Amino acid sequence: MYIETKNKSPLPRICIVSSGMESDLETSPLISLLKHLPEMTPCMVQIREKHLDAKHLYTLCCEAKELDLPSGTLLLLNERTDIASAAEIDGVHLPESGCSPEKMRTFAPGLIYGRSVHSMESARIAEDSGADFLFFGPVFDTPSKRKYGNPQGLEKLEKLCNTTALPVYAIGGVNPENAGSCRKRGAFGMAALSLFHDIPGLARTIEHLYRIWQY
Repeated sequence: MYIETKNKSPLPRICIVSSGMESDLETSPLISLLKHLPEMTPCMVQIREKHLDAKHLYTLCCEAKELDLPSGTLLLLNERTDIASAAEIDGVHLPESGCSPEKMRTFAPGLIYGRSVHSMESARIAEDSGADFLFFGPVFDTPSKRKYGNPQGLEKLEKLCNTTALPVYAIGGVNPENAGSCRKRGAFGMAALSLFHDIPGLARTIEHLYRIWQY
């Protein structure tokens, strides 16, 4: 179920990307989601709230870390290594155009570093620069990713998975109906945003997906 990163933290198969709609911690969508994670199924959670200032991001990370999360759950913050380190969460996810994991690791060596990639060349660069895992996509059509161009498709996903030793998370339109196809093409896991924001159905969705990734 897991693969170890450079700092020996095991990676869960499922990554939940936050909604990007945080405004008030008293009604935080992320905190509400984290409180409803199924007890025995750890997830990786990417806190991706680009509109928040540093103080709010730090407070959100600290609030999330204080929750009684399922054992093995990892909290990663989008881009902000300084805040992730200060809040003592697990890691950082970097965009394809961001600073290299190698440079960030000199500042915060104990963190996990993921990176988004959209090509074989970007995957090679990310691997050479010390990334722990990759996001590749969009694999399928999804409204939130249409501005980035056409879907990459399963064939490109398979090719990329075969050219890197890093665990690859398929992202972009991945759901319970097509997750198995991503797994068969070599993806280590999957990441999604809107799929996980139905709180009443959250536990059922995650447990269903874990059954797919375990076979």
